[in-house]
Amino acid sequence: MTASEHISALKLADLVASSQVTVIDVREPMEFVGGHIAGSVNVPVAKLSSAELPAAPLALVCQSGARSTRALVHQAVLRHGYPAVSLQGGITAWQEAGLPVRKRAQAPLPLMRQVQIAAGSLVLLGVVLSQSVASAWILLSAFVGAGLIFAGISGFCGMARILAVLPWNRVTS
Repeated sequence: MTASEHISALKLADLVASSQVTVIDVREPMEFVGGHIAGSVNVPVAKLSSAELPAAPLALVCQSGARSTRALVHQAVLRHGYPAVSLQGGITAWQEAGLPVRKRAQAPLPLMRQVQIAAGSLVLLGVVLSQSVASAWILLSAFVGAGLIFAGISGFCGMARILAVLPWNRVTS
């Protein structure tokens, strides 16, 4: 295992089974409780450079592999002097390989599903109100549509940020 390489889900599963690696899940706590590799440690990417990491070879994991790869390249993981790898394809690839994940009972819905539900509800509400109350309500649907386009282009989703701080999405360790 060398620094900054990618590793397949099956290879990581072998390393985990033989206790040759410590898995660091760099997703947010809400994502972590929704499904993670058994025995992994949750250290969100924003806290990675200041965290005390285990004295062992590390495997960084996120949802798709993008954050863990960025963390490997941009964070201070390698300062600890231990090799680190990123799970190629993230937890998604892990699950597609048929490998198990541990989930906390009653974990909140994934944030993007919450965004889809909220955005869809607001668009539908705008259309219904524009037909039954006043035509100006169609602007609600237009506003949500514009917000989704902006989120897709910029990578910043204001609705996701708002939903993330709501009470049902607060996760304690």
